[in-house]
Amino acid sequence: MNAPAASTRKKEPERVRRALLGCAAKIAVEEGLAGVTVQAVAQAAGVSKGGLFHHFANKQTLVESMFDDMIARFDEGLDACLAGDDGAYGCFTRAYVRMVFDEPPETSDNPWSVALPVSLIADPALKQRWDAWLANRLALHAATDGAPLLGVVRLAADGAWFDWLLARAERPAYFPQVRAQLLALAAARPA
Repeated sequence: MNAPAASTRKKEPERVRRALLGCAAKIAVEEGLAGVTVQAVAQAAGVSKGGLFHHFANKQTLVESMFDDMIARFDEGLDACLAGDDGAYGCFTRAYVRMVFDEPPETSDNPWSVALPVSLIADPALKQRWDAWLANRLALHAATDGAPLLGVVRLAADGAWFDWLLARAERPAYFPQVRAQLLALAAARPA
C-alpha cells in the first residue's frame, strides 16, 4: 500500500518543476523575458519562492532551464517530423519548416513557438545556446542538409517566424503559400 504513495511523491518534484518551467515560458510570452522574475513565476505556479529555489538555484538557472526545455520540445517535434520523412535530401530542413509553420499544440505549458524566439532576442547567452543546438543538429544531418540552398530555406523560415512574432496576432495569411514554397525548395535537389 505504501508503494503507490512513494511513487506519487517521486513524481511530485518533476510535476512542480514542469509547472514552474511552463509558467516561466508563459510569462516570457506575455511580458517578455524581463517579466520572468522569481516572484512572478513562483506566484503563477502557486509555490513559494523557496519552493522555486528548491528546483532552480537562481533566476538565470530558471531562464536557462526554461530555454533548454523549449529547445527539447522543439527537438522532439523535429524528430516526430523526421520520422515521417524519407530521410533523403533536405529532410531536416523540411522538418524545421514544418515546425515553424505548423500550429504548435495548444497547451498552456508549451508556448515554445513564441517564447523561444523572444528568448533569443532578449538574451545573447540563450542565442549562443540555440546556435550550439542548431550546429549540433546540422552536423547530424550534414549529409542530407548541407546544401547552401537549404540554409537559405531555414533562414527564410526564421524570417517568417519572427515576422509572425512581431505581429503578435494570428499567423500571417501568407504562411500557407510560403510554407509550401519552402517545402518544395527543401525537397528539390539542385541540378
